[in-house]
Amino acid sequence: MKYQRINNKLFINNRKNLIKQLKPNSIVILNSNDILPTNADGLMPFKQNNDLFYLTGIEQEETILLLFPDSPEERFKEILFIREVNEELILWEGDKLTVKEASDISGIKTVRFLPEFDDILNYLTSDAEHIYLNSNEYKRAAVEVETRDDRFIKKCKAKYPLHYYCRIAPLIYRLRARKSDIEIDLMKKACELTEKGFRRILSFVKPGVTETEVEAEFIHEFIRNNGAPADYEPIIASGIDSCTLHYIKNNKTCKDGDVLLIDFAASYANYNADMTRTIPVNGKLTARQKRVYNAVLRVLKETRKLLKPGARLLKIFEKNRALIEKELIDLGLLKMADIKKQNPDKPLSSKYYPHNVSHFLGLDVHDVGYFDEPLAPGMVLTCEPGIYIREEGFGIRLENNILINQNGNTDLFENIPIEADEIEDLMNSK
Repeated sequence: MKYQRINNKLFINNRKNLIKQLKPNSIVILNSNDILPTNADGLMPFKQNNDLFYLTGIEQEETILLLFPDSPEERFKEILFIREVNEELILWEGDKLTVKEASDISGIKTVRFLPEFDDILNYLTSDAEHIYLNSNEYKRAAVEVETRDDRFIKKCKAKYPLHYYCRIAPLIYRLRARKSDIEIDLMKKACELTEKGFRRILSFVKPGVTETEVEAEFIHEFIRNNGAPADYEPIIASGIDSCTLHYIKNNKTCKDGDVLLIDFAASYANYNADMTRTIPVNGKLTARQKRVYNAVLRVLKETRKLLKPGARLLKIFEKNRALIEKELIDLGLLKMADIKKQNPDKPLSSKYYPHNVSHFLGLDVHDVGYFDEPLAPGMVLTCEPGIYIREEGFGIRLENNILINQNGNTDLFENIPIEADEIEDLMNSK
């Protein structure tokens, strides 16, 4: 790990909170992600299963967590299984976690090597009635690759067909949605690194630089501060490509008179920030660009007021759509008479604003949580309205990260420039 070790109280408390929700005599089993291949003997960089990380802090491959809180034997209430180290493995891959290191990181006292897993599970199942297994139940997930958890579900059900099986995802998703103080501090660190990256490029961007160079400036700032790019493909989109929601080519030259839409942020200790800013390549927005920019900024500020305890995202989406419609009318892009006659399922504003305004944020950039349930203190969400005018060759999107608290919310990006005049001043003070 490149970051300072996380206080293992986080993982200990996360497990305690999960255990409170289990049925009596339940076993919980979570597996690490696989290391995925590229071609030939190539491998993709390893990314831990975020549910497993949330409960253990372990980032090593081939790891299994087993919880059996009602076990009659204290040593088997929590068990962490890790890879066994040998000289050949160290030669090729370097050091792996020792038993003590894994215990120190996770706060789990019983740490065993993987070859012991099957025998221990077999020993414990006779005392258990329910088995909780993990899967990716995110509503927008498009999973085509069978995961380690998927394979284990088949194996477990075949070997222990008479147990009652339960889904761990709904329990852990609700827990992960509400961040603890330790998690919020880690997310604030990711926001600080994002600010550093953004301020760096404000003095760098000018006509003639490439989108690739802008991306590199961000990455340099993140890594030199022990962070990393957030877990999504960065969007560095100039000119007409600022109207493409998920533009990721990042290979064109930034031109005089264009806007540059940047959707790029840092992560720290696996916790993500998510920022979008739109800036003028030459340091000065045109009158039309600034008018649209300020319209989007007004919508962000008004929508942020809606993000508070008890509110539901699905309702916020509706109110946000009405705010956008008003701005689109004022910009001459829509007419009120047409809006009154529109099909509610196909709003006319979708031509200029084809996405929703918010999502949960945390270990995943599009983090787990339920849009139809009330917001609660500790939740972190994005607020990201946009207006994209393809016929005029530019789009504007702005995005801040909002922490729900007891009295409303806190903007975690309060130190990151967003006012058009401030951004222009910073770009022209080189």
